Amino acid sequence: MARIFITGSADGLGQLAAKTLVSQGHQVVLHARNPERGRQAMAKTPGAEEVLTADLSSLRETVQLAKNVNELGAFDAVIHNAGVYQVSNPEQNIDGLPILLAVNTIAPYILTCLIQKPKRLIYLSSGMHTQGDPSLKGLHGNTLRVTYSDSKLHDLMLSMAVARKWKNVLSNAVDPGWVPTKMGGAGAPDNLQKGVETQVWLATSNDATAKVTGSYFHHKKETRFLPEAANAAVQEKFLAICQQLSGVHFPGE
Repeated sequence: MARIFITGSADGLGQLAAKTLVSQGHQVVLHARNPERGRQAMAKTPGAEEVLTADLSSLRETVQLAKNVNELGAFDAVIHNAGVYQVSNPEQNIDGLPILLAVNTIAPYILTCLIQKPKRLIYLSSGMHTQGDPSLKGLHGNTLRVTYSDSKLHDLMLSMAVARKWKNVLSNAVDPGWVPTKMGGAGAPDNLQKGVETQVWLATSNDATAKVTGSYFHHKKETRFLPEAANAAVQEKFLAICQQLSGVHFPGE
């Protein structure tokens, strides 16, 4: 039995992953944006151990979430599932960062840095990451501008940087496909169940094909990704920017 923490597990793929893991006998701690959504998440996922709440668009709340996770003890896996899609670039959080950047990029970076290292880390990316900008130019200057594709490339870069730096942690990224969730829309063509199977498998399976690191998966199979994501120099540039924007240092091995 494994113990897993899942961000953004009040609905969508995160909630489905939580339900699946609970049904398999694992211990699952949920995360929701606020207490009301937290109560809804617990009601929708009978058997979950607990729910933690934090608005991931806030640097302060994200740092506090990491502390709250650590107070619960060690976890075998963390699934970085939370994300936003339809947010306009000018919309900023309380820290002056674009909300899309804060939630999709900076929050998983902060949580990765501050949560006690689990055995496995899984990051939800997207096939749209191939349209992201590996030059990271949107993260420079006074006006920060990122697209959803950029943020999903960032998540892949983070996953691969962790795999390169932390040899005792299995770190991988997942493309769940374009699935019919609230984010994906009712008309999304991909299979919803298949969209959740890979992250559950990576979090718990003892299959040799699941116990790898630094890979990018779609439907339990390693698949092609933008090559720049695996470039150590690009990763280091990305980590330095995240540290500057968040004030949180990336820890070593």
